[in-house]
Amino acid sequence: MPTPLPDLLAELLRAYGPCGEEGAVRDVVRRELEPLADEVAVDAAGNLVALVHGTDRSAPPVRVTAHLDELSMVVKRVEPDGTLRVNSLGVMYPGNFGLGPVAVLGRRETLTGVLTLGSEHTTPESPRIWQTKPDGGDQAMDWTHVYVFTGRSADDLAAAGVHPGTRVCVHADRRELTTVGDFLGSWFLDDRAALTALVAAARLLRADGGRPPGDVYLVATSSEEMGGIGALHASRTLPGDLTLALDVGPAEAEYQVTVDGGPVVAYADDAVVYDRAVADALVDVGRELGLDPQTAVWQSFDSDASQAKAAGLTARAALLSLPTLSTHGYEVLHSGTVDRTARLLAAFLARPVPPVSG
Repeated sequence: MPTPLPDLLAELLRAYGPCGEEGAVRDVVRRELEPLADEVAVDAAGNLVALVHGTDRSAPPVRVTAHLDELSMVVKRVEPDGTLRVNSLGVMYPGNFGLGPVAVLGRRETLTGVLTLGSEHTTPESPRIWQTKPDGGDQAMDWTHVYVFTGRSADDLAAAGVHPGTRVCVHADRRELTTVGDFLGSWFLDDRAALTALVAAARLLRADGGRPPGDVYLVATSSEEMGGIGALHASRTLPGDLTLALDVGPAEAEYQVTVDGGPVVAYADDAVVYDRAVADALVDVGRELGLDPQTAVWQSFDSDASQAKAAGLTARAALLSLPTLSTHGYEVLHSGTVDRTARLLAAFLARPVPPVSG
């Protein structure tokens, strides 16, 4: 039986998936897509690629991406006392993660640590802490101010396989979905909510034996937070001229996007202008379905698709965003957003790819 979508989202959120080590998340997505796809494989970049054959061999293929990786930390050095100094993987700050328990993914053991600044009951004699106080330097807390307490010796950490380069993630104990009225909250809805929508769209597309016009490559990509690495590889190696990304999008007044509104069709971001014909078609499909699609021009933002187009690896790019509060923080989306996004995507994929406009 297919996993219910709320349960699937919760399972994906609990799985650790730092950049370059997304295997636990990939395994869950693979389990869900294998019954729906004609071919499933993991490529050289760590992407999961699920191919659904179309009915018309002459129709253009489409690549649809949603990324596996999450914002995380990486060990910069192991101090002699067993504490870890860390940097971020992706654009994230300690205040976004919140101080508290973390998982240190050693090669031979996963350890629990605590991301900490130190005691507030300190004076200028503790300058690292004092700098962040309003009556001190009033600096925003950054990675130079915090460390991970492990309770282990440096030798213990070495035996566990912890060293510079080891990934550190928000602990699983802090990754449960929170229900806030009609909304859901968690870290890493970026991009686990989009992965859930990808699976849901595949189910809708294949319902009652349905198939798209052209081949559809459903790609769960690696290392998006480090520059769209997996999507660049997939766009270069898979057939087709269109890469359509699924990702969160900031529900902010700046963009006239609301968190309880419909899926967001992006027309541009910091990297590219998205394909107008595809964006218009997504909007039209959303309106036909009564999904009240929103439109946006994102800033301080890029996606799998826009990074691939900017690199010259896809001729056409599109982005369908899930409107989300507090992106790259403790994120919140409406409980109906995943379903609405999946319905729009499935209906779009069930139609021929619109021709290039201009």
